[in-house]
Amino acid sequence: MDAFYASVEQRDHPEWRGKPLAVGHEEERGVVATASYEARRYGIHSAMSSVKAKKLCSELIFAPLRMAVYKSVSAQIHQIFHEYTDIIEPISLDEAFLDVTENKKGIDLAVDIAKEIKQRIKEETGLTASAGVSYNKFLAKVASEHRKPDGLCTIHPQKAQEFIDKLPIESFWGVGKVTAKKMHALGIHNGALLRMSTPDFLTLQFGKAGMLYYNFAHGIDPRPVEPERERKSVGCETTFEHDLEIKSSIIIELYHVAQELIKRLEKSGFKGYTLTLKIKFNDFTQKTRSISEDHPLTTLKEILPLARELLKGVDLTNHPIRLLGLSVSNPWEEIASREYKQLSFKFK
Repeated sequence: MDAFYASVEQRDHPEWRGKPLAVGHEEERGVVATASYEARRYGIHSAMSSVKAKKLCSELIFAPLRMAVYKSVSAQIHQIFHEYTDIIEPISLDEAFLDVTENKKGIDLAVDIAKEIKQRIKEETGLTASAGVSYNKFLAKVASEHRKPDGLCTIHPQKAQEFIDKLPIESFWGVGKVTAKKMHALGIHNGALLRMSTPDFLTLQFGKAGMLYYNFAHGIDPRPVEPERERKSVGCETTFEHDLEIKSSIIIELYHVAQELIKRLEKSGFKGYTLTLKIKFNDFTQKTRSISEDHPLTTLKEILPLARELLKGVDLTNHPIRLLGLSVSNPWEEIASREYKQLSFKFK
């Protein structure tokens, strides 16, 4: 979906259409959840502080989050998806992969399915969606981002390598700002240059992700669309109204975050072996620390001491804390190996 939360708000508030809009909290400690395309022209983006966003655009409109509404619209869109295929892998409320190799309506071309679904979404929700069509998830994902908003892009197998070679390295799935900067330092600026790199070189530089980048550069992504996605982690975090500097206060807040984590673990039934501490300082720099045990982490008695131990590994001197978070990950199912098979068409 295109700027999903913001688009829903502009749909429901005609007076906001065509105007720069941010969904999130406007107060000093607020953060932008998403921004309309009008706001993005000012450089405003998700995860930006509301204060900075307001400085970039003094006319910026803030709309409070309405998660219940967004979930309802998402469910409505997924009902449309299910009229074509049940092989659907949700990525988030506004994003999903569909395998339409065999579809319920017997439509031969995936691009025709994409056109029909886009039209249905527009008619039934009043929102626009961008779709990418190709023979694997990586290329479908890239294609879906290629012509936003309201875009439709098909990457044919015979033209895939040419498309990938021209693709900026920042547009590769899994390449964030830090990885892109390192790629540039290594002289890798696009898909063609990435394809010239050997698997050994990329693995040396980027670890396990190196082989993934190598495969992407060659148009290879054998991962299937998984209708039942296994939960990878459970976590929670708190952004404080005022920065924390006193260690005793930090410990108290860590206890509260750990309590909330336990509630979420109990509700979800999730069992994981790794605890991760996330800290965001007042300058928006971030640190994470993790520790793994040989048994599932499910109780406060187990998690709180580990969280305190992780906290000791972070230098808090002259570093006021803006946010604290804890998560449990690494379920047993993640450890077990899996076999994958190649699929034909994917639609995002």
